[in-house]
Amino acid sequence: MIIGVPKEIKDHETRVGLVPSGVTALVEHGHQVLIESGAGLGSSLTDEEYIEAGATVLPKASEVWAKAEIVVKVKEPQPSECEYFRPGLLLFTYLHLAPLPSLTSKLLKSRVNAVAYETIREADGSLPLLTPMSEVAGRMGVQIGAQYLEGPNGGRGILLGGIPGVAPANVVIIGGGVVGHHAAKIAVGLGAHVTIIDKNLNRLRELDDIYSSQVITLASNVYTVREALRTADLVIGAVLVPGASAPKIVRKDMVSKMKKGSVLVDVAIDQGGCFETSRPTTHTKPIFYVDGVLHYCVTNMPAAVPHTSTFGLTNATIPYLLQIADKGLEKACADAKPIAEGVNTYQGYIVYPGVGESQGREWRTLSSVV
Repeated sequence: MIIGVPKEIKDHETRVGLVPSGVTALVEHGHQVLIESGAGLGSSLTDEEYIEAGATVLPKASEVWAKAEIVVKVKEPQPSECEYFRPGLLLFTYLHLAPLPSLTSKLLKSRVNAVAYETIREADGSLPLLTPMSEVAGRMGVQIGAQYLEGPNGGRGILLGGIPGVAPANVVIIGGGVVGHHAAKIAVGLGAHVTIIDKNLNRLRELDDIYSSQVITLASNVYTVREALRTADLVIGAVLVPGASAPKIVRKDMVSKMKKGSVLVDVAIDQGGCFETSRPTTHTKPIFYVDGVLHYCVTNMPAAVPHTSTFGLTNATIPYLLQIADKGLEKACADAKPIAEGVNTYQGYIVYPGVGESQGREWRTLSSVV
């Protein structure tokens, strides 16, 4: 097959869909890889490195899209990229379609077969292609929150770990999954006072075993969340419903009662956000205020550390991409249920329930339309 990797064009998105080692793996399986010139520069990867790995470098994105049978990206297609859609094109990327009905419509109208990294799910329930970016975003969330708590950056002027004689910041993490776990790891390491809220009691027990007396674990309910937010200096939103819109755990009235200059980092913003007051932002304009509370809601946080993120992403995606390229999408889905779960649109149909239900649209099972 012909695999194409265009340069990402979302605001400050400097990751790239494949690193040279991934190119070599595909070429050794008999596939051709097309890379848009300069696609890897943001991740410190040169055209020469891709050529040495076996890729063909093309000068324009339009050429890559036109010639590729599979387009591998990092983020969802931007409006200008949708003009390249065509029937039968296979798109392999992070899609987060639930809050994006317009993009969904364009994929359906053009009959693009779209496989979303974030909904590929293994038998144990893990999300292997979402995990590395969740790890990055969880760790970054605390780093970013600590920066915005500083007075010159608009926060309350609090050092996350405090000093002897002065209390550390109160960090509240809503969601105890991969993002929440990695956020807690960094927050604890910096000496913050950390509370993790989750509705899954078994997960809270696991986190309690991991962190012992270093964190407080609380069962999620409206009262618990409201009370935790009253004293919070930094809140990390780490809630995930795979492929569907994130539930609004933090209500507007809760935000209005928080301390002025406190910081909210909504890592769930790709799926619509878990704070009622959230709206997507960019690396160019990352923050806004509601009721004096600073909100950071950048939809592609890991792009701020593109070298780490790109290599972590390719490590996870290449085994699945090889299966799809070697077998074709239909055979790969028949042989591997995780890949089948990754398919969000197929031949003009929504085939992932979370997307259909979030948008109030009809959806079908993949097996009924293949």
